[in-house]
Amino acid sequence: MHGRRSDAIPEPVKARRRKGVMNRPALATLLTLVFLAAPGHRAPAQDYPARPVTFVVPFAPGGVTSLFARLLSQKLEQRLGKPFIVDNRPGGGGVTAAAAVAHAAPDGYTIMMASSTVLAINVTVRKNLPYDPRKDLTPVALLARVPFVLVVDPALPVHSVADLVRLAKEKPISFGTPGPGTFHHLNAEMFKSIFGLDLVHVPYKGSAPALNDVVGGHIHMMFSDVPPALPLIRAGKLRALGVTTAQRVEAVADIPPLAEVGVPGFDTASWHTVTTTGDVPQPIIEKLHAAIREAMSDPAIVQTLVRDGTLPQVSPSPDELKRFVESEIVRWGKIVEKAGMAGSE
Repeated sequence: MHGRRSDAIPEPVKARRRKGVMNRPALATLLTLVFLAAPGHRAPAQDYPARPVTFVVPFAPGGVTSLFARLLSQKLEQRLGKPFIVDNRPGGGGVTAAAAVAHAAPDGYTIMMASSTVLAINVTVRKNLPYDPRKDLTPVALLARVPFVLVVDPALPVHSVADLVRLAKEKPISFGTPGPGTFHHLNAEMFKSIFGLDLVHVPYKGSAPALNDVVGGHIHMMFSDVPPALPLIRAGKLRALGVTTAQRVEAVADIPPLAEVGVPGFDTASWHTVTTTGDVPQPIIEKLHAAIREAMSDPAIVQTLVRDGTLPQVSPSPDELKRFVESEIVRWGKIVEKAGMAGSE
């Protein structure tokens, strides 16, 4: 009869169906499931890592991102049994390294020490970002929040925020950063906006070389992450005017918050995560997350980070961390726009 579907099926196919013979796609699926369930098969997370892992740092050695990576790489190697090799790839305010990680093989063998600059701020600052942190990168674990400190060349006749503002209105004042669009840069742009200053931006490839030029008198000031600036402040090679957080920082408790010394409402700190490529299998993400949380609970690590001027954090789950990053993209997007930096790079 016309209209019956079975009449349109060739006889050999109908015969195979009657005899219970599977088609090729169904057979391939079944064989895959059998293979995965076999006792001798090991899931990727069980074998991970089976070889060294590259731990990318988006800035030059000497900054807080390198500090975190070097501390953590040793602990991860002890816990997971394979080397975690720190690879500094400075350039483009973190964009160069982030793009490389975003386009790496999604196998968990390329991870990165990513800051709020790389995962949140760059989305609004950059006109053409070569990666989408929401799709191309996967945050694994939150490590710490990092306060910043406003430092100046001690040779300047500046001992307070009021002195600095007065001098900046009399002559050109330069400031250093690890690159355009970085958290250091954003702090300076916010400061400029508050006081209507015309400061000169001098970008470097990391905090350490920028700080060295403040010490050498080649540039006048910088908003630096606390850890690399701390020994220079203690040695009298830099003069600190205030920290960026609303509360004092234990490691530099004698330095007041900027909000208390003439910059009302100023309250910023960056955050740092271990991040990997998008689409890395979830079991590998979970294994890395657990190892990092365990490492970061080591009292010696916590003590070192607090002593160096950071604020260690207990990481949320990878899913919660992803939602946090998405909310930070929105939050910092508004701040970047207010500072006049949207699409500036």
